[in-house]
Amino acid sequence: MQNHFPLWKNILVLTVLVFGILYALPNIFGNDPAVQLASSNATPLQQSQADAVADSLKQAGLSPKAFEFKDGIILARFGNTDEQMKAADMLRSKMSTQATVALNLAPATPSWLNTLGAEPMYLGLDLRGGVHFLLEVDMDTALKQADERYVNDIRSAFREAKIRYQTINKEADGIKVVLANEEASAAAVEVLNKDFRNLDLNESGANEFLLSLPEREIIAIKKAALEQNITTLRNRVNELGVAEPIIQQQGSSRIVVQLPGVQDTARAKELLGTTATLEYRLVDVEHDVKSAVEGHVPPTSRLYKDKNGSPILLKRAVIVTGDQITDASSGLDQDGQPAVFITLDGVGAKKMGKLTQENIGKPMAVVFIEYKSDTQIVDGQKVQHKEKIEKVISVATIRDSFSKRFQTTGLDSPQEARTLALLLRAGALAAPVEIVEERTVGPSLGQENIDQGMMSINIGFLLVVVFMIIYYRSFGLIANFALIFNLVLLIAILSLLQATLTLPGMAGIVLTVGMAVDANVLINERIREELRGGNSPQASIFVGYEKAFATILDSNVTTLLVALLLFGFGTGPVKGFAVVLSIGILTSMFTAITGSRMLVNWFYGGDRRVEKLSI
Repeated sequence: MQNHFPLWKNILVLTVLVFGILYALPNIFGNDPAVQLASSNATPLQQSQADAVADSLKQAGLSPKAFEFKDGIILARFGNTDEQMKAADMLRSKMSTQATVALNLAPATPSWLNTLGAEPMYLGLDLRGGVHFLLEVDMDTALKQADERYVNDIRSAFREAKIRYQTINKEADGIKVVLANEEASAAAVEVLNKDFRNLDLNESGANEFLLSLPEREIIAIKKAALEQNITTLRNRVNELGVAEPIIQQQGSSRIVVQLPGVQDTARAKELLGTTATLEYRLVDVEHDVKSAVEGHVPPTSRLYKDKNGSPILLKRAVIVTGDQITDASSGLDQDGQPAVFITLDGVGAKKMGKLTQENIGKPMAVVFIEYKSDTQIVDGQKVQHKEKIEKVISVATIRDSFSKRFQTTGLDSPQEARTLALLLRAGALAAPVEIVEERTVGPSLGQENIDQGMMSINIGFLLVVVFMIIYYRSFGLIANFALIFNLVLLIAILSLLQATLTLPGMAGIVLTVGMAVDANVLINERIREELRGGNSPQASIFVGYEKAFATILDSNVTTLLVALLLFGFGTGPVKGFAVVLSIGILTSMFTAITGSRMLVNWFYGGDRRVEKLSI
C-alpha cells in the first residue's frame, strides 16, 4: 500500500495535535485585573493576614472574582479596573506596614490547565500596555566613585604598611599622594606597584605621586557600572512582580527597560531611577565641629549634616557600604519607630564586628546617600542637573559589639523604611541613572493593537482558506485543516516557551499563515501534474508528496537562514519576529507534509479504489 501510515505515525501526529490544543488553550482566557500583596519584610504573609485582607475587601463592598493565597502572596482578581483601583487604594492604607500592594494583570487560565503546566503567552508592551523607559547611566559619577574607592583603599594599604603620608586626595587629573619623607616614598612605591598595578603611577614632585586611571581601566569601570546597573534594575523589577520585563543594554551607556502590564507607573519610575545606599562611619569626637564648620576640617574626617541640618563630623574611613548588605527588611523597632533590619555579607560582618568591638562607648553614624538627576529647561536648552544628597539619618552609641545582623533607625516614615529596604535588597546602582525617555502605553491602546493584529490574522487566514477550497476542492479543505493545525501548534510552542508576543510577532504569525500554505500548493500542483501525465490517483498522491518534499525543504531552509540572521543581528522586536517566523517554518513543514499526508491517507489511501481525485 503506497498511501498508508503505520499506526505509530498516526498516533504521533494525533498526539502532537492534542498537545497543541491543550497548550494553546490558555491564550483564549485572557487576563483579570488583580491586586497582589507580598510581604514588605523577610517574613512571608500568613493565612491570618490573607483572611484579614479578604474581610477588609468584604467590608468595603468589594467582591473579588477570585481570592488566592499561595507561597506567602495574596492575589485578588476583579471583574474590572475600577474595582481593582478601589481595592488597591483601600489595601495600601490598611496594609502599608505589612505588605507591598501592586496592581497586576493575572492570567485567567483554569486551574486544570495550570496543573498541566499550560500557561498563556506573555504579551509585550505594545499589546498589553505598560511603560517604556530609556535610562542614561552617569559614567562621570561612576569614574568619580572609582577614584574615591581607590583613595580609601590606598589610605588603608598605607596604614597597614605603616607608611607615613601627608595627604591622599582626589584631584582633577588623578589621585595625588604626598608622602612624609624619602623613606616613606620608597615604601609607598613598593606598595602601589604591588597592590595598585592597574593605576598609572607618575612622580609629580619631591615625595609626591600622581595616580591616574589608564584607558583600559576606564573602559572596564564603565562596563562594570553598566552591567551592575542592569543586574540591580532586574532585581528591582522582580520586586514589582512584572512578568517578562525587557531590560537590556543599548549602546555603551544606556539601558532600555520595558515593563508590560505595569499600571502603577509612578511607583515603577521611583524604584528604577532612585540610587540609594547607606554608609556606616564612626563619629569624629576628637576634633571640634565648630572649627570644621569654619573651614578647618581634619584630613581624616568629613563634615556632614544631619536630618535637622546641624553639622556633624564623621571619620572618612567607611566601615561598611550598601553593596555589602545581603538582606534588608522594614519594620518597627522596640520604640515603635520605623527601622530597617540589615544583614551583612561575610566581609562586611567581619569589618563591622571588629570595629564595634574596638569602639564600644563611641558613637557611630548612618549616612543615607541618594543621587538625583533631572533635566531642566534653561534659556530654551535642556540642562541636566545632577545632585548627590548625603545626610546622617542616625547617630547611636555602640553599646555592644555586633556584626552580621543589626537595625538602622532614624527614618521619617514606614514608607521610607520600606523603600530603603527594597532598594538595599535589590542592591545599589553602581552609578546614577537618568530617565531620558519615557513612554506609557495604555491597556486600551494595547487592546486595540491586539484587535487589529487578530483582524489581520483572521482576514489573511480567511482569504487563504477560501482560495484553497475554490482552487483545490477536497485537497484544499485538507490543506486548510493542516493550516489550522499549524496555527494551533505554533501558538502552543510559543506558550510553552513562555515567549513574549509583540506586534512584530503577530506579523510573523500572519506571514507564517501565508507561507504555511505554500507547501500544500507545491504538493497539490505536483499531484495535478502527475494526474495530467496519466498516472493513477494513488500513484499521483505518492509521487506528488515525494517529489514536492525537496522543493519544500529547499525553500523553507533558505527562509529559516534569513530568520536566523535576523535573530542574530536584530534587536528587540526584530528578534521577536525572527523567533515566531523560525518556529512557524518548522511547524508548517510538519503540518503541511506529515499532517496533511495523514488526512489524505485516511480519505484516499489504503486499499481504496479511487477513480478520480477532487483536486
